[in-house]
Amino acid sequence: MASRLFVGNLPFTVTENDLQDYFAQAGAVVAVNIMQDRATGRSRGFAFVEMSTPDDATKAISMFHQKDFQGRLLTVNEARPREERPSGGGYRGARGGARERR
Repeated sequence: MASRLFVGNLPFTVTENDLQDYFAQAGAVVAVNIMQDRATGRSRGFAFVEMSTPDDATKAISMFHQKDFQGRLLTVNEARPREERPSGGGYRGARGGARERR
């Protein structure tokens, strides 16, 4: 098992220090990263917490999954690897981007 955890259903007011202190009850916390909306900078309501060992991560899941944290029931589980997304995309205008030469 990996030591990186997905933590969901977070209050929008939570800070990385809050999560650091909370998850330290289960073991050594290496990193906390709260995901933020690019446009607004506001929390998206989930984070990734990296524990120092897989055993600490397992302990954190058992201690905190579906437990109350600042008035919300947390979702805590092993983080899945990021899925590959196709590059490119985006809006290219009404003609699809490329122009034909005549």
